Amino acid sequence: MSTPRQGRGRILAVTSGKGGVGKTFVSANLAAALAQRGERVLVLDADLGLANLDVVLNLFPKITLHDVFTGKTPLDEAILPAPGGFSVLLAGSGLVEYSRLTPEVRDKLLEVIEQVAPRFDRILLDTGAGISDVVLYAISLADEVLVVATPEPTSLTDAYATIKVLATQQQRHAVKLVVNQVSRSGEGRVIRGQLQQVVDRFVAPQMQDTTAGIKLELLGEIASDPAVREAVQKRRLMLEAMPGCPAAQGIGAIAEKLRT
Repeated sequence: MSTPRQGRGRILAVTSGKGGVGKTFVSANLAAALAQRGERVLVLDADLGLANLDVVLNLFPKITLHDVFTGKTPLDEAILPAPGGFSVLLAGSGLVEYSRLTPEVRDKLLEVIEQVAPRFDRILLDTGAGISDVVLYAISLADEVLVVATPEPTSLTDAYATIKVLATQQQRHAVKLVVNQVSRSGEGRVIRGQLQQVVDRFVAPQMQDTTAGIKLELLGEIASDPAVREAVQKRRLMLEAMPGCPAAQGIGAIAEKLRT
């Protein structure tokens, strides 16, 4: 697990056990909320084979991480301004060669992160869903990890599986949690409690340091809000399109807690 060095931004991996839970939506809008609070933020699309951050932000990049990895383009030219006042490094979509963790992908991703880390206050790694070797390697480069889940049973099962792997393989003793699409206030707290119980019972005994365990920190919850669907369909950041809606308020609260 990476530890932050003096003079470089904190690296937060945003991941999920299951696709379709709003992970990229959370990454983009959280970046905008942090930028509003004065942070220099970079979102790096670490879903190297199935990238969609460009779609969420309505960007049409001529230069992607693929061009940086192959040496066609300098890194500086691939860092693009995004709506919301933050920067992005976008990955190309449908690139099968980046769906596996080859030594080249490992080295290039590490090199890029090491180059950008000193330039920003915070770097969000928008990883792929699941526990593939590419996803786990990207997470291993982060100081902190944030798991996005929804109240659906399949999402919670996959979130638990992800947390289990992070605890047993990467020896992480702390994982941040955001519960998206909650139907009532406080639902995120209940879900966090349920997950913590299962983790304490089945995961903590498998860790190298069984006394430390693993703590799930609820960063916040995001309301199930029709404004989210509307913003996604318009390919606009929700914080810009509908900043006063309940889901945007939830994102703002998460940004505040992340900064404390």
